[in-house]
Amino acid sequence: MNFFNEYNESIVKYDLINKFNYKITKQIPKLESVTLTFKAKKYDLQTLLSCLSALDLISFQKPALNFSKVSNISLKIRKGQPIGCKVTLRKKNLNKFLIILLNKYQVKTTTNISERFLANNVTNVLIFSSLEKNYQYFKNLSHLNINITTTKCSNKDLAFLLISNKLLKYKQM
Repeated sequence: MNFFNEYNESIVKYDLINKFNYKITKQIPKLESVTLTFKAKKYDLQTLLSCLSALDLISFQKPALNFSKVSNISLKIRKGQPIGCKVTLRKKNLNKFLIILLNKYQVKTTTNISERFLANNVTNVLIFSSLEKNYQYFKNLSHLNINITTTKCSNKDLAFLLISNKLLKYKQM
């Protein structure tokens, strides 16, 4: 965890300053939060419980349920039913999760970068060792959506920040 903070302070920050010539240090983009979400297509208590426990094991933090705001007849979902779960990581838990993610997950080149965040899907959730140990409980999980939120910056700044943090692969055009 200290390694990640040191790396950001000593290498990433100075790379950004040298590349984009920031005059004020508050203009330098930073990673604010990471949001992890599991979505369920239909209401299934067993799937939701396994999603909740998986997020708890992955993120070191208690997740919250997402409830439907409107009813959908074709999906057989009523208003107020739980349809997924999510957790938002900041500061220490963010650093712990990013270290684990960088060690386990092979980051793919992504082109859908907006001005504030990067969205990525992990199709095989069993890359995390805490979930792999209990395969029988977590084998039916859907995709894990990871949203990385940063401070306001341009697309070039965001891409450079994510590449220097090893969260995005460099793709030459």
